[in-house]
Amino acid sequence: MWDHFKTITYHRFLVAKGCFSVGLYYQGLTHDLSKYSPSEFLVGAKYWQGDRSPNNAEREDKGYSSAWLHHKGRNKHHYEYWIDYSAHEIKGGFVPAQMPRRYVVEMFMDRVAASKVYRGSEYQDSDPLLYFSKGKGMGFLHPKTEALLELMLMMLARYGEERTFAYIKNHILRQKSIPRRMRDRRIRVCVGRAFKRTLRQAKRDCRYYQ
Repeated sequence: MWDHFKTITYHRFLVAKGCFSVGLYYQGLTHDLSKYSPSEFLVGAKYWQGDRSPNNAEREDKGYSSAWLHHKGRNKHHYEYWIDYSAHEIKGGFVPAQMPRRYVVEMFMDRVAASKVYRGSEYQDSDPLLYFSKGKGMGFLHPKTEALLELMLMMLARYGEERTFAYIKNHILRQKSIPRRMRDRRIRVCVGRAFKRTLRQAKRDCRYYQ
């Protein structure tokens, strides 16, 4: 229990630090508080391993994660919170809603913090982007949400935290909508090519994601 408590508390500290740096004080303070509830904490302590999420271990043991089912419905920084039934005839019947920018930013901070916790001293700023690339294009994220998250992750991999956090604070969180240039496919292709060499090298150096 003590190891799990330290893990989730350190994770919350890292997310709060990132959120505070871009002006999201309330979200930084309230991030993942449900992890301390009995429904999540006891399960997390039972399946704690230290190098990956205990939800995955519970899922492997039971076939599902009760802690995750409890968590995702109470935390708006997870894209699963925003998946709803479709009002139109869509195969599968589900559709992702566009997430508000402040929750996309919190999701970004959450992914960065999780990579730092589980990668430890081997963490690199490209790690969150590499993890994101494994599930990209699966259709679970709204296209605009995915574009915004990918932009922040790419900036982090290329420019580091200081410049990326400054851009988030001064531009992304002050925009009334996602900048048009982010929705332009040609720009995204150019950005992807610019980072291709960096990502290829990072993948070779990062055994965790191979």
